[in-house]
Amino acid sequence: MQNNPLVTIICLCYNHEAYVVESLNSVINQSYPFIELIIVDDFSIDSSKTIIRTWLEKNPQIQFITNETNLGNTKSFNKALKIAKGEYIIDLAADDILLPNCVTLQLEGFKNSHHKNLGVVYGNVELISENGVFESYYFPVNDQKKIIENRITGDIYQSVLSGGNSICSVSAIIKKTVFDHLQGYDETLAYEDLDFWIRASRQYEFDFIDEPLVQKRTVTNSLGSDFFKKKDSRAKKINHSTYLILKKAIELNRTRNEDLAIQKRIHNEIIHTLKINDFGLFLKLIGLRVLLIKRKFFKN
Repeated sequence: MQNNPLVTIICLCYNHEAYVVESLNSVINQSYPFIELIIVDDFSIDSSKTIIRTWLEKNPQIQFITNETNLGNTKSFNKALKIAKGEYIIDLAADDILLPNCVTLQLEGFKNSHHKNLGVVYGNVELISENGVFESYYFPVNDQKKIIENRITGDIYQSVLSGGNSICSVSAIIKKTVFDHLQGYDETLAYEDLDFWIRASRQYEFDFIDEPLVQKRTVTNSLGSDFFKKKDSRAKKINHSTYLILKKAIELNRTRNEDLAIQKRIHNEIIHTLKINDFGLFLKLIGLRVLLIKRKFFKN
């Protein structure tokens, strides 16, 4: 790591008129000064673009990309990633807020880690309401605001597969070389984080900072809330993307234990498809279970 490495923060905005200024201010008010900010508006239909342009009048050096159509998170992020100059990358949604020492603590996490093949550092997150009221911590904490259960670090691939090592993406800082090697986010998917964590943890180590780094806003119309909707086109894309992610992950597996780990997640997804009455996806997931059974038979 350089003494003062440049950190690129890519802020993705889609109809975040009520929150975007607070999010952008949290970037420029970081205690760490060597930051490149790239803002991407993904064809918002509210006043987000106008509000951002007004904010940029006081911050003219910052890059602003405006999509001419709605591309989605994966394509919008990759668009900014291509011009990013930082040694490290942060993916920030325009309704979330970086706490003042976020980047400083993340870089210290890289500097002080004992892991030699470190690609990602992440931390805890304060969950806040739409109005900015504190609700809880992503990872439960004690009276000293330290996590109750220790996080698995280093090689976390198997635990990511099983769902036993969740990562709150907004708290992560990632080496740009990791993004370059993995060619960014998979643009065929409706969401990016699970696929990226699986692919990244297959080849790189992860470390955890036991500090709140970000405030994540819980909003009613978020992408995650669509996961549980029935007969909704957006929900279908999200759930089908999960199937594609698991299918890709099976190809990355090297051991029987890794196959057993992903089988747990497939089982949970099968139950989920029954709850939302998506029987087509149910059959596809059963196909993945059959594939794993065959692999077990031939390995034996």
